[in-house]
Amino acid sequence: MLKQLSIFAENKKGALQAITAILLEENINILGSVTNDSAEYGIIRMVVSDPGKAMMALTDKGYLCRLTDVIGVEVEDEVGNLNRLLAAILDSNISVNYTYLSFNRASGKPIMVLHTDSTREVEECLKLKGFQTC
Repeated sequence: MLKQLSIFAENKKGALQAITAILLEENINILGSVTNDSAEYGIIRMVVSDPGKAMMALTDKGYLCRLTDVIGVEVEDEVGNLNRLLAAILDSNISVNYTYLSFNRASGKPIMVLHTDSTREVEECLKLKGFQTC
């Protein structure tokens, strides 16, 4: 299971760069991210190398942050593998709130990051179906 850092940030020029600069100062690597925005604010979701340290650094700079559990599922970089994962999720009657892509630096394989309402149960279900979780 992975920890995801969610950051609530003003939707303005340079906002994302300011956040990445803080992570750079702390020597924290961004392993995967997705940004959702609205007219005035956005949520930046990231899997980072040190989520606790990142949260402390960003909170100290005035950002509203939260850590949540997400599932990382390693998939082969082949046609149809994402569909196979999604079919297994659907077959298990699992609802997914959102997804985004990262990759395993050691193997070079893609990692689909999933957020669900029952992370531990879904992770166990996917393992039983033969998927490699991280």
